[in-house]
Order: sequence, then C-alpha cells, then structure tokens
Amino acid sequence: MFIIKGLGGSDFQHLYELSDHELSKRGAVRIKVNEYPSYPDRITLRDIPLGENAILLNHLYLNSHSPYRGSHAIFIWEGKIQPAVLKNTLPEVMQTRLISLRAFDINDMLVVATISSGYEIETSIKNMFKQPQIEFILAHNAKQGCFSCRITRCE
Repeated sequence: MFIIKGLGGSDFQHLYELSDHELSKRGAVRIKVNEYPSYPDRITLRDIPLGENAILLNHLYLNSHSPYRGSHAIFIWEGKIQPAVLKNTLPEVMQTRLISLRAFDINDMLVVATISSGYEIETSIKNMFKQPQIEFILAHNAKQGCFSCRITRCE
C-alpha cells in the first residue's frame, strides 16, 4: 500500500567531518541533543538519542519547476548513512507528532492536503492513495513546518 523512506545519509556524509565553523559557512549547525524526543532524524526516521549530535540544515525536499518547489530546515543524525525503509508502517518520528500530509500528482502539483495525528495518519495516507492521480505524499511536522519524509505507493 505505501512505503516511507528516509533520506540517504550518503547525501550528507560530506558534512559529518566538518568543524562547527565550516558547517556555519554552509548554513548548517551542529547541536548536541539534550532533550528526547525532540530532534527527529530524517535519515533513520527516529528521534535522535540524548548525547548524540544532530546537524540542522536546509534541505530541498521538492526539487521541481512547479510552484510547490520547497525547502525547509531538517535535522539529521550525524554519522548515519542507511535510510529507514518502512512498508505500511509509520516511523517513530510521525507517531507522536501532528503531521501535515500533502499529496501531489505527476507534475508536482498539490492535489489534496490534510493534517493528522496518531492512528489517523495511516488512514489519511491510504485515503489519499485511493485517488489515482496521487503520485506521492510529502509529510511535514505541522507545527514547525519541517519536512518529515516522502511517502510513495507500494503495489
């Protein structure tokens, strides 16, 4: 029915060895995690554990020529490479947050959007994919607006 996949950590690997000063030059910030849950990792789709390092950076989540091209701040868990891949299951970072779900067609045009939480999220995803023109769904944390993950159909 659906697949939720984290971002590929290899896309961020070049940041892991940089000093705080070098990260700053690239518009990124290293943060020592001091609260849990609070820093949702976009690679593993888990909250980053206490004491670990997060990197806060801007991420282009919809690289498109449509009006919905978009980027926003995200956290990544420093050092992580392997993305989470979940089939018909919600990741940890979505289970306890208010999530904005935005469904797009093949031309990257928004078709329908909703806000859901808890068990409603899975139902909302399934209902969106009942519409044949929906190609993918972008999930965002509704409060902060941060990109959470991309959701695709699984046949």
